[in-house]
Amino acid sequence: MLILLPPSETKRAGGTGLSLSAQALRFPELAAHRSALLDALTELAKTPEAMVSALKLGPKQRGEVDINGRLLDAPTMPALDRYTGVLFEALDSETLTPSQRAFADRHVVIHSALFGLVHALDPIPAYRLSQSSRIPGLSLKKHWRDSLRALLAERNDLIIDMRSEGYAELGAAPDRVGSYYVRVLTTGSDGRRRALNHFNKKAKGEFARAVICAERDFTDLDALVEWAAASGWRLERTEDEIALIV
Repeated sequence: MLILLPPSETKRAGGTGLSLSAQALRFPELAAHRSALLDALTELAKTPEAMVSALKLGPKQRGEVDINGRLLDAPTMPALDRYTGVLFEALDSETLTPSQRAFADRHVVIHSALFGLVHALDPIPAYRLSQSSRIPGLSLKKHWRDSLRALLAERNDLIIDMRSEGYAELGAAPDRVGSYYVRVLTTGSDGRRRALNHFNKKAKGEFARAVICAERDFTDLDALVEWAAASGWRLERTEDEIALIV
């Protein structure tokens, strides 16, 4: 089983790990793509105003320029701990047991705009780059699309894609039985299903945590749905998607 998560724009500062190392990141076939983006970001950081404009940073975000300028020398921490957005607050990685963290490292992959796919415990520095960022002379969609799509197409296990649509466009999961995009829905007072916006991240984080804490490697959707129902979660299959009903 592979659980695909989006990153968050907000990230925990600092870290106790050594500086970034290509050898410490899984998916070595992405090394050249990572290196090209790292070079582009660190070079852009040499011209602060250009980076502020390219990344659309507000007045209170100018410190992100310095963070990107120190990417190669900054301390690292596990990716699962680095991100601090709504999804990751709900996942609450710091309270996972060592066994659960090891399970997450085997089965959870986070899609970073800078590093591509990284496993949960891969050590990464703080950075500023999102799927909607515009780097002069470089399209993130063109940069990542084919390599990430090919990498995911090689997987033959159950894929649970909880990424946002923006990140999914940077590297689509395979269109096959056993690969499912997760959409969070709620039922309104009129009985109609509606997609959630802000709270969909919280639901995804809580569901990802539940799967991690269960430490079960589901090999097919039926097994996952059966476990979810017994655990208080409601999953419904809709063609090539899964509806997480909250």
